This record gives sequence, structure tokens and C-alpha cells, in this order.
Amino acid sequence: MKHPNILRLFGYFYDDKKVYLILEYAPQGEMYNKLRKYARFDNELAACYIYQMVDALEYCHDRKVMHRDIKPENILLGYFGELKIADFGWSVHAPSSRRTTMCGTLDYLPPEMVVNQPYSEKVDLWCLGVLAYEFLVGKPPFEYDDKNLTYRKICSVEFIFPDYVHKLAQSFINVLLVKKPEERMSLTEAKAHPWLTTFAKDRKDKHLK
Repeated sequence: MKHPNILRLFGYFYDDKKVYLILEYAPQGEMYNKLRKYARFDNELAACYIYQMVDALEYCHDRKVMHRDIKPENILLGYFGELKIADFGWSVHAPSSRRTTMCGTLDYLPPEMVVNQPYSEKVDLWCLGVLAYEFLVGKPPFEYDDKNLTYRKICSVEFIFPDYVHKLAQSFINVLLVKKPEERMSLTEAKAHPWLTTFAKDRKDKHLK
């Protein structure tokens, strides 16, 4: 796949013991480390990153690819600080758009995975909402020490916003973190959402050092 916000795979080779991937270099490292350094991102930076995520996911879904494990640890940063989706270890090419394997990271699991229902590429839309929340708050909305409580909160979609989260950002997240997958905002709608059109002003071209 060739997209400015997806880490390029240039090729691979292997020996008797290992497979070696030739990947694009992302000199600014993991998004996770930048988020830990900042504690949380401001509204404009979070919106720019999420716009890039939406554009990259739209590219993936157009090619029938589900990522299935979106989180800060699986996002890298390029030379100018631009976002690069990486780690496609859980991704799948799914022309039928239906899968049943439970995979991903606990705090990011959508309700349909938690209850072992078949799911579609709309799992990535749920994860996009969780990611936007984590960018703005510094932790995922359903993060608890007790994993059973996390499961319950996900299934009931129970979470709260701190007062400092912008109302437009709350609106954006609320229409992604929806229990019924078919009712989640589409990626096309996400690009046109007022949060992104208002605050991701430079969008893909912004240098985010």
C-alpha cells in the first residue's frame, strides 16, 4: 500500500530462522512516546493527527483491508512528524467484510468483538473514536484495572469527557463510539465533521514537529 500516512513496506527476504521486512524509516519514533511526553495533545494537534488517520483508513478500507489494532503504540511519526500507521500484524484483507477472530488491544476492543459477534471494517471506526479520546485525554475511555469492568463499560458504551475536551471533539467521538456498527459515522462523514474542518486546518500537509 502506498499512502503518506501508512508505513511503507518496500520488500522482504528470509532465511531458515526469520523473515526480514524492509520498512520505511520513521525517524520520530512511536506516537505512544510522544503522547506520554505531552500527557495529552491539544485540540488542533489531535485533530490534525485524526484527519491523517481518517485519510489512511479510508485508503485501507477502499482496498478491503481492516487494521484491527489501532492504538498509539502502532502509529509511528515520519520526518516532519506526520502520522504513519504501522504494525499490520492483526490486519486482514477481507473482501467479504466479515470476520469473527477476536483480536486487538483490550481498551480498544469494540462491543461486537467483546460479545464474539461477526464484525466488519467498522471495528476500525470504533478504534478511531477511542484513539481520538486518548489523544485528547491521555488515556483510553474504557481503561480500568479490572478487565471485566472494562468489558462491561465497552458493551454499555459508558464513558465521560473531562471538561477541557472541546464540544466538537466530543461530538466527533460520540458518533464513532456507538454500539451498533452500522450507526457509526463513516470515514467520509468524519472528514466533513466540524471538529476536523475547523481545527485540522493544515491537515495532511502540516509539519508536526
